[in-house]
Amino acid sequence: MKKYTFLLVGFLLVFSASAQRPERLNSSEIYQAIEKLNVLGSALYVAAHPDDENTRLISWLSNDQHMNTAYLSLTRGDGGQNLIGTQIEELLGVIRTQELLAARRIDGGTQMFSRANDFGYSKHPDETLKMWNRDEVLSDVVWAIRKWQPDVIVNRFDHNSAGKTHGHHTSSAILSYEAFDLANDPNIYPEQLKYVQPWKPKRLFFNTSWWFYGSQEKFDAADKSKMVSVDAGPYLPLQGKSIGEIAAESRSMHKSQGFGSVGSRGENMEYLDLLKGDMPEQPGDLFAGINTTWTRVEGGAPIGDILKKVQGDFRFDNPGASVPMLMQAMKKIEALPDSYWKRVKLAEIKRVITNCLGLFVEATASDFSATPGQEVNLTMEAINRSSVSCVLQSVRYQPLGLDSTLNTTLGSNKDFSFKKTLTLPTNLPYTSAYWLTENWAIGMYTVKDQPLRGLPETPHQFKVEFTFLVDNQPFTLEREVVYKKDDDVKGEVYRPFEVTPPVFVNMTEEALLFAASPFGDAKPRAVSVVVKSGAPNTDGKVSLDVPKGWRAEPAAIDFSLKLKGEEQTVTFQVFAPATNGEGKITPVATVDGQRYDKSLVSIEYDHIPAQTLLLPSEAKVARTDLKRAGDRIGYIMGAGDKVPASLRQAGYTVDLLEDRDITLDNLKKYNAVVIGIRAYNTLERLKFHQAKLFDYAKQGGTVVVQYNTARMLIPDEEVTPFNLKISRDRVTVEEAEMRFLAPEHPVLNSPNKITAKDFEGWVQERGLYFPNEWGPEFAPILSCNDPGEPARDGSLLVAKYGEGYYVYTGLSFFRELPSGVPGAYRLFANLIGLSKKTK
Repeated sequence: MKKYTFLLVGFLLVFSASAQRPERLNSSEIYQAIEKLNVLGSALYVAAHPDDENTRLISWLSNDQHMNTAYLSLTRGDGGQNLIGTQIEELLGVIRTQELLAARRIDGGTQMFSRANDFGYSKHPDETLKMWNRDEVLSDVVWAIRKWQPDVIVNRFDHNSAGKTHGHHTSSAILSYEAFDLANDPNIYPEQLKYVQPWKPKRLFFNTSWWFYGSQEKFDAADKSKMVSVDAGPYLPLQGKSIGEIAAESRSMHKSQGFGSVGSRGENMEYLDLLKGDMPEQPGDLFAGINTTWTRVEGGAPIGDILKKVQGDFRFDNPGASVPMLMQAMKKIEALPDSYWKRVKLAEIKRVITNCLGLFVEATASDFSATPGQEVNLTMEAINRSSVSCVLQSVRYQPLGLDSTLNTTLGSNKDFSFKKTLTLPTNLPYTSAYWLTENWAIGMYTVKDQPLRGLPETPHQFKVEFTFLVDNQPFTLEREVVYKKDDDVKGEVYRPFEVTPPVFVNMTEEALLFAASPFGDAKPRAVSVVVKSGAPNTDGKVSLDVPKGWRAEPAAIDFSLKLKGEEQTVTFQVFAPATNGEGKITPVATVDGQRYDKSLVSIEYDHIPAQTLLLPSEAKVARTDLKRAGDRIGYIMGAGDKVPASLRQAGYTVDLLEDRDITLDNLKKYNAVVIGIRAYNTLERLKFHQAKLFDYAKQGGTVVVQYNTARMLIPDEEVTPFNLKISRDRVTVEEAEMRFLAPEHPVLNSPNKITAKDFEGWVQERGLYFPNEWGPEFAPILSCNDPGEPARDGSLLVAKYGEGYYVYTGLSFFRELPSGVPGAYRLFANLIGLSKKTK
């Protein structure tokens, strides 16, 4: 069971450790943590994506009811859109993972995941569960239940809603419904029992509301005999906030999805429909009849008595006065037989003691990264800001197994620090998102190590263990090594300490298009690789692995990087084959006989910790017949996408237009003006430029408007010169047949002849938020649909307007162009060239 103990405690602490900054609770927060010490109840909330969770119910369970509450999001939200940057797919999943962790730090919950990948919108759970690998994701839900041991499980969605909502949503409820019983069967996924035990939750609820019924009137009339209603809106004087206000702060961390929320005050009823288990006898109490006191643990009653006295005697002006009794309780918890609640409460009481002492403990590195075998300079700091006796006996550095014996008395409010230089083990693994280290399928990440499954982040192995004598009793704290700096603007800034390779190779382009000339040949292209050092004095060679039939010259290029972080750009000439085809090229750096082929990806936003990722370095290459009509594009960026970069590498000159650039005289120099995704959802001032965009098109220009959601900042009918209404229609099957409604239209014929082949190899979807109503001026060009659905004809609408054209398209060019889909480039080139002749 020792391995299992490490697994659980590590899981419980990962949500707070990921913030890097040492936790500093005030007296009110300490008191609430003491209240929670006396509650031994747990809840698991289950849904499909980041932002699906009901932050109000999670906040209520954790802060008002003091239950150990977790949110199991089956995916990391990889398939969504990004309102704050250009990252999509797995990089967006990393951002949304961190946004969930930030939300949980606010509402008090813990975050869990499965291996399921958000592959985009799904219209039926049958498709979802096929893409996800039903059995594997079910095993992850069982794993989560066995780890968390919830008394109560709450599903966000209805397991009987197949075909009525997002297939991921329904699937999350279906799997939770099945796992409720399976988790207690030792014959189900027995390989998990090496780490966890079977567990039988007491109750399963569906967190229903009026919107599942279609209207408030229908919900009011519904049979509520099997529903439990709770007021999840109480005011918490110790926090000075209502649950609704806490929940809004939590939900507002989903910034990439534009989910900023305004706090609510007053009564907020939540309704929970009982699916399995017995109905609570007491109204408004989800845990009625479930023992949530220390008496549920063998030998726990005396601990409960001590903690009740601690709570009753707590001094807000002197939290340290509670430490002696807390140490007594901790000693009794440590003496208990191994169990889930022993592990949970031992972690909790250490947190309370640390904060009652005002004990600030951290280990910081002088740089945010190092390579295996490299020296690292550490600074350890400890300060006891109470009158309780506290001696720092020793410090142990993991995984090195080295110790520093200190036996230093930490006088009240006397800061103590010392430095240590260590050499990292040569076999220390690199730190990166564990679910991205192996190749994965469309619907499932590959995670072979069972204990890693479900964790929100990769556990960092470089840690420092501090051993104290507190009130003459042993007390141990573990801290991850972090990096801290003094930023001139932000002040104290923390970020994770990373273990990285000595060299990274980053392609400057994600996709490279080799356009065949009218004579049939494709000119060679310069392909650049940025070589960056992760350690000083790194010398070697870099080469390109290319597909069969392709050629790169020269065969290898030397590089020499003297400083850590130094970069050198090397350029190869890549030659395409004589026939059209696609493939991938991979840069490889060779240093001292070792091959390195990882790219370094950094993600930095103010609302989440900086993320450093090591991903396979590669670029898609495609040889295709691509003709261009016009070569200069003005681009108005919306929510953020990579379309401009994709168009540039296809040979276009693309200018990103700011407010001041959008004048009629300036627009006239462009062959087309392209409006980025969700621009009308995010750019308040775009409405002031509509007349100029209309005039530009009227006088011979082409305006291409990419997709927006229905909640725009201006009315639908004002987005284009003609009537248009945005719907939620989408086609999620990327292989869906594309039917040509206007085969003779110029957009399908010039300068590139578009055929069915141009719609092969598309990724994730055909498109989204298609208009379902439009004026007669618009010509619908394409028709497609998902299986069993009517034709969707609004994916590409083209209208002649004066001397030019106005185009609205919900086709997912923002995904297809960065992915190097040749047909998407050819079709987009036709849109740009609607008003021009071939060049």
